[in-house]
Amino acid sequence: MNNTEQVIKKTLPSKVERHKLFGSVNPGPRTKPVEKEQMADLQNSKKDFLFDIDAVGIANVKNPINISSNIKPLNQTTIGTFSFTSRIDKDSKGTNMSRFTEQLNEYYLNNYTIDIETLKIFTKDLATRLNQQDAQMEVCFPWFFERKGPSSELAGLNHANASIRVDFDQEKGHHVEVSLSGTITTLCPCSKEISEYSAHNQRGIVTMTANLSEEFDEREIDWKEALLEAAESNASARIHPVLKRPDEKMVTEQAYENPRFVEDIVRLVAADLYELPYVEKFSVYCKNEESIHLHDAVASLTYDKRQEAHV
Repeated sequence: MNNTEQVIKKTLPSKVERHKLFGSVNPGPRTKPVEKEQMADLQNSKKDFLFDIDAVGIANVKNPINISSNIKPLNQTTIGTFSFTSRIDKDSKGTNMSRFTEQLNEYYLNNYTIDIETLKIFTKDLATRLNQQDAQMEVCFPWFFERKGPSSELAGLNHANASIRVDFDQEKGHHVEVSLSGTITTLCPCSKEISEYSAHNQRGIVTMTANLSEEFDEREIDWKEALLEAAESNASARIHPVLKRPDEKMVTEQAYENPRFVEDIVRLVAADLYELPYVEKFSVYCKNEESIHLHDAVASLTYDKRQEAHV
């Protein structure tokens, strides 16, 4: 642009006029109360509403959380995805949704740590806040842990997806269920058996869910570490974030020496979970993302130790 040229700018209407252009209208008359005490409370209305509701609440609530671990990093901040519910009787219209997030924010401001004992207190407090006999909550979060290369010992961070569900009932007490989904390497036994050389690998995802006994003490045992070890120690090989050539040699040779079908994984992991005295019931699900097939291979197993016959 030379010195003789001029810039012609567009003249815009004011922001208020622009809003009106796109449909905004002036506020209408206000006739309803503005004070909370004077507002109608539909959810607390009492009538015969036909059926009890097993669970009502909110889900997909994201909030920063603190967690502790026996594996580095020992203290970490991550994102928790929460759901909160409670049952209501048929004589109640509904629940007070805001009370769920109100309590979550109070705990957050107090810099709480996500652990089982804290969540037991949380659900009991929540039931009181809701004026109900019970309350349930679940929080899912990525858990990070340090993993070193088997030869170089160069460290990096892996992660697994963990969750805790706590149910509280004033008559029955607390019920705790934990879950962990970890990633492993599996090598196909069939491929190894029929091939002149080599064998194909796959990435396996092992999801374990365990009901914990009342005697479980998280101060003594990190359930995340225990479930992760159950999955990884029975795999063909572990997953590593950092692998140099000597590491890769060790990992691939270990996988070749420990071939596993998806069926093998769920049975071996189940055996480890069975031996944990604080686990009452468990389920194991494994999905292998096949490297030479377009499909995945899956297997699942559930076992309840409480149903065993006592001699």
